Amino acid sequence: MSDQHDLRIRGGRVVSTFTGEEFAADVLVRDDRISAVLPPGTPAEAREEIDATGMLVVPGFVDAHMHIESAFLTPQEFAAVTLARGTTTVLADPHEIVNVAGRDAMRWMIEAGQETAQTQLWGVPSCVPALEGLEEAGAALHADDIAEMLRWPSVIALGEVMDYRAVVGGDRRMHDITAVARAQGVILDGHCPNLTGSELSAYLATGVDSDHTKNRTEVVLEKARLGMTMMLQEKCLTEEVATALLALPQLPPLCLVTDDLAADHIVDKGHLDHIARVAVAAGFPAHVVLRALTWTPAQRLRLHDRGVVSPGKRADLVLLRGELAAFDPALVLVGGRVAGRDGAPVRPATADADTVVPLGSRLDVEPQEADAFRWRVDLPDGLHTFRAMRVNQRDTYTEAGEIDLTVHGGEVLWEGHTTLVRVRNRYGRPGTVFAPLLGRDLADGAVASTYAHDSHNLLTIGTSRAAMATAAATVVADGGGVAVVRGPAGETVAARMPLPVGGVLSARPARDVADQAAAVRAALEAWGWLHLNPFMSVSTLTLAVSPALKITDRSLVDVVHRESVGATVTG
Repeated sequence: MSDQHDLRIRGGRVVSTFTGEEFAADVLVRDDRISAVLPPGTPAEAREEIDATGMLVVPGFVDAHMHIESAFLTPQEFAAVTLARGTTTVLADPHEIVNVAGRDAMRWMIEAGQETAQTQLWGVPSCVPALEGLEEAGAALHADDIAEMLRWPSVIALGEVMDYRAVVGGDRRMHDITAVARAQGVILDGHCPNLTGSELSAYLATGVDSDHTKNRTEVVLEKARLGMTMMLQEKCLTEEVATALLALPQLPPLCLVTDDLAADHIVDKGHLDHIARVAVAAGFPAHVVLRALTWTPAQRLRLHDRGVVSPGKRADLVLLRGELAAFDPALVLVGGRVAGRDGAPVRPATADADTVVPLGSRLDVEPQEADAFRWRVDLPDGLHTFRAMRVNQRDTYTEAGEIDLTVHGGEVLWEGHTTLVRVRNRYGRPGTVFAPLLGRDLADGAVASTYAHDSHNLLTIGTSRAAMATAAATVVADGGGVAVVRGPAGETVAARMPLPVGGVLSARPARDVADQAAAVRAALEAWGWLHLNPFMSVSTLTLAVSPALKITDRSLVDVVHRESVGATVTG
């Protein structure tokens, strides 16, 4: 082997994810590996040099739980913009697009990811549909399907086991799915908000051993002490949680994850680098944050070749400017090659709509007209009490509420009295469900979306039938996506984001999609839909495994009891 190295990164300070120390050192690279970490000025020949004076050299960031579809981007475009922010490795669970188009969609995502410089690893979605029997998706995966898909290239995990009520209740389908994953020795990812006590034990006993959801602080500690890897996304990073974890006799392994970030957020605020800054603001020391971005998630993913700046490890490196706590990427290297500079990709992906045609939009619905938004019921004329969904401005939890509405001639006269939610099956099957929505003070208008977790049926929310029809028709004309309209009849299309790839992704360049997403976000907020993450707040109204009352194309769902509930509270 030649003594010459390919690259020398000189003048910087390396941050050790083992000790938390910063120390002056030159980092040398040969091929895609770190070949040496030497005191500054130590003689060593290299073909190229990078001057890292004033910078910190840290390992590439590893995202152990996320969904590429949440960015509305193809894997290639996602890689381009997130690599520039320091995210060199991800474990992606493609349960959005797999619920739409099944095995073919996952195979396409894997193949697209292999074209990128980013290490994109995959989990097979465990809940397709998310709640069997209470919703209709575009596909269904059973234990045999999952057993085969777990053997596909780049697949290392069973995706988040969201139907945790089925798991703790001994449901045969979920038992078989977790059993085949455990038999193959893959990682089993979890999703179990505020699960505690004997039910948490039952869940852990299946081999599922992580959680990324928002929990009460005492539940975070309970899960951590039982050996569950706690994955903290932005909404989990509170001062209370940080204080409680840091007060423990020993800090448990922690992973910082993104879960769901839209394209505009990534382009404008960042990816894991943004989550890192949020964690610092919550009270976590910067060296603890760095370890939660690198070494711990690498170990979680069984990637023993990364997560620390050390000889023999993969040369996925981030050069940070300023103090560590700023997590400000100046230069990103993947396998020793520059992939990002100053937050921008060095080699942007080339979006090509032709590559995604095989998936299509899979949008099979009738024309969207105002009559389709008449809420018809089998009730006598008069005032009736209806079950409603109540939302908040903080998270995606929904509560059951009540509202009195008049019925006349078999139709609920809701306009002028409440906001209405409608879900329409988009896969050529019958299925339309209505519910009142409480907790928002909205102007005249509507939003429609085919990005609606996890079955991604056509979701419409509005203040009038006419506005809802306009929003839904706009989305259908776009082949899927999100549209916000304003005015009593929806006469103004305030923003639209076409997502013709399965109704959940765009084939456009990331900057274009980011601009569209930002416009939709602004339009939602101007309409009155105020929330930390408006996209997630809207799109999870249909997530029937997330507490407490959700709506699908079949019914309103009591998530805790996993059962359909009627819209009428009293007759």
